[in-house]
Amino acid sequence: MSPSIILFGSLIILLLLSVPVGFALLFASLLTVLISDVSLPINLITQVLITANDSFPLMAIPFFILAGALMGKGGISERLFRIASSFVGHFQGGFAIAAVLTAMFFSAISGSGPATVAAIGSIMIPAMVSRGYSKIFSTTIIAAAGTIGIVIPPSIPLVIYGVSANVSIGDLFIAGIIPGIMMGLSLIMWAVHHSKKNGFAVSEKASWKERFKMLNQGKGALLMPIIILGGIYGGVFTPTEAGVVAVVYAFILSGLVYKELKWKEILSVIYQASMTTGSIMIIVAAAAVFGRILALEQIPNQIANAITNLTENPILFLLLINILLIVVGTFMETIAAVIILTPILLPLATTLGIDPTHFGIIMIVNLSLGFITPPLGLNLFVASGISDIKIEKLSMAIVPAFIGLIITLLLITYVESFSLILL
Repeated sequence: MSPSIILFGSLIILLLLSVPVGFALLFASLLTVLISDVSLPINLITQVLITANDSFPLMAIPFFILAGALMGKGGISERLFRIASSFVGHFQGGFAIAAVLTAMFFSAISGSGPATVAAIGSIMIPAMVSRGYSKIFSTTIIAAAGTIGIVIPPSIPLVIYGVSANVSIGDLFIAGIIPGIMMGLSLIMWAVHHSKKNGFAVSEKASWKERFKMLNQGKGALLMPIIILGGIYGGVFTPTEAGVVAVVYAFILSGLVYKELKWKEILSVIYQASMTTGSIMIIVAAAAVFGRILALEQIPNQIANAITNLTENPILFLLLINILLIVVGTFMETIAAVIILTPILLPLATTLGIDPTHFGIIMIVNLSLGFITPPLGLNLFVASGISDIKIEKLSMAIVPAFIGLIITLLLITYVESFSLILL
């Protein structure tokens, strides 16, 4: 039996059996090595597992995860919501708009979609329901807004892509700003339309005095993305060093300034961040072994040749890539997909004249949609746990948001300047 059939067949079966992605990748790789003629010694697999995580840029991941966890416990999301609500709450759909804006700002802190949903959903879903919004709409808008978490910098998948593609992580962070904002605007348009259609209530317009008060209370949170991105783009520190700065800043802001992060909670926060980091690093290591087998069997070249035989037109190529990535994102974890698919697709993209940084943004925006599409749909599961609404209902209700994000994806795909204009 062909090694590629064993590799992908066993991986699909393991994923269908709900085996965690990292272990599914590793078990599929080991099975392929043991029962086929792949020339990959077992002792070399051990080396690949270790060296895959031995990377300075990858050190940014645990720091950004920890910074997001610290700020999630420190009352940051609530302050961001108050600021956004004071400016847009009096518009039709104002609190939904505020929820999206809060998600965008928190995304620039956490770098994770599910973390964004978890941090802001527990506060905003009840707040929106209390103001007359339907529970299912409140839940879906938060779940959809969480997709922005891996596009707006700092983004953990962008770090992974940068390492895999040997592309500047700083450039990727800057390139993700406008696409992330575009995704937010798409969701805001849906929120306004849906709110007008259903006649959701609006709040009283806040005075400028109240707005300045909210801004003053939340200015520390608003400054964090500026400090991180300004430091990276200004050459003050690397993306990895920015992660350390983010942790220190998050600790000072949450624990010493806002005083909402209690000393007894710090170990719990570190534990949660460590568990999340561990699960990501297992995927990174296992995907490296999986990728080594792909390379030995020349599967990337076979796939590239198959796509080339279909078309050498960059427009049609990008359309095919979008379809492929959307399908992959529905059942494969984002980080694993990035590690596996980047060496397959990027060489072909660059051959057709597509900028590697732009292609990275296309990949991440594509895969972000997987957070709201079953069966993976991590954002849906997190939001469902908060609101106690069945996944089936959320999957149907989120379709309009998904369509809007698809349109945004196509704009980002075919208008390169949206990604590269700030570079």
